[in-house]
Amino acid sequence: MRRRSFLTAAGLGAGALFGTAACGGGGSSESSGSAATKVAYQQWGSGTIMKDYLTGVKTAYESANSGKTMELLPIVASENDYYTKLQLMMRSPRTSPDVVYEDTFLINSDITAGYLQPLDAQLEKWDEWSQFQDIAKGAAKAADGKTYGIPDGTDTRALWFNKDLFAKAGLPADWAPTSWDDLLAAARELKGKLPGVTPINVYAGKAAGEAASMQGFEMLFYGTGSTLYDPKADKWNVASPEFRDALTLLKTLYDEKLCPDPQIALDAQVGTRVQEEFLPGSTMAIALDGSWLSGTWLESGGAPWAEWNDVMGTAPMPTKTASGDGKISMSGGWTWAMTKNAANPDDAWKVMSTLTSFENNVKYNIASAAVAVRKDVAEDPQYTGSNPTLEFFSSLVPVTQYRPQNTDYPRVSNEIQVAMEAVVTGQASPSEAADSYDEAVKGIVGEDKTATL
Repeated sequence: MRRRSFLTAAGLGAGALFGTAACGGGGSSESSGSAATKVAYQQWGSGTIMKDYLTGVKTAYESANSGKTMELLPIVASENDYYTKLQLMMRSPRTSPDVVYEDTFLINSDITAGYLQPLDAQLEKWDEWSQFQDIAKGAAKAADGKTYGIPDGTDTRALWFNKDLFAKAGLPADWAPTSWDDLLAAARELKGKLPGVTPINVYAGKAAGEAASMQGFEMLFYGTGSTLYDPKADKWNVASPEFRDALTLLKTLYDEKLCPDPQIALDAQVGTRVQEEFLPGSTMAIALDGSWLSGTWLESGGAPWAEWNDVMGTAPMPTKTASGDGKISMSGGWTWAMTKNAANPDDAWKVMSTLTSFENNVKYNIASAAVAVRKDVAEDPQYTGSNPTLEFFSSLVPVTQYRPQNTDYPRVSNEIQVAMEAVVTGQASPSEAADSYDEAVKGIVGEDKTATL
């Protein structure tokens, strides 16, 4: 829960958080000198993809740059706690890392808070910057027109489904729902024919953090044809019938026990369990989730699953009534950013450009099953042949949507999670939860910054 995690982290203090983050990292005691460039990142679940990647980059960087070192600072935390701990660390020159792994949805608010510094001067001289796709560059650009991060990959979202369980339930191996009704029909069929199997997972609630907002609610809501925010008018949309429609579908899924029990769904470890336990264990049939899931199942992933490509199928998430393109996706991504308090900006830049170089970006995108943002990586045979689901998830880019590039989005996102959790637990009807959301948004952005659709 965002509020609770913030209070807990604040009670520890930035210094304590910094010490906790450094424990168990890839850096050695030799990396703690003044020449060390401190790199903070999230260590999630039992996966070691990022740790292994950064350890390799660290070794190569230090070999190529005599006297220079990288100190790796893994922050072992859930998504919300990672954001909170990272922000606390960046506040003070004493505790701040030099380079941080920054979710694009937070970049504008962290810029406003004064935690990051622009990279335009360095990017103008970097001949590899032209290889990055414009849409990816835009994700790291702030309202002031300056760029504050280098993207390392992007993602799309869709439906993963277990073909073996579908066969047992009499559903087709080439399943492709065209509406919410189709999705519900399949989930109900699975529930009726496969006792003990959870038909579908849709993330919901505060513990899941941004996964609930983006993979859960926004994949439903944007499938209605509506949007959270109008950037041209600079107004947030409230009193939206489509917002209530998305919450109503969520209520149906949970009321009919088509989704995990709320005790499981509202636990901070639900994402790890979906990826590493429920899907590989064939106790969950469908997951509304991201393109990166197969990275967990690769030999180098946190939960290797040799049969995953034979067992798991993929299908686009349908729009509500097959309107528009008939399918919807959401995209995000992460960047490497330089903190305002970086001790040595030149060394920090050298580390960042090394992390996102062609050679290293190929390695990371393959290991993490990411959708490439570098043109040369996207065309590289080693990358294109690395994962059988790559073509499918890349094909969703033309229909994908992005979260609002607005400093208020993280707080609005939290209110989406509150509304979802109220519906899932039965504390509020979809209409009541939507009304509360509308009032909360007005309180966050000001009523003059809202519009009624």
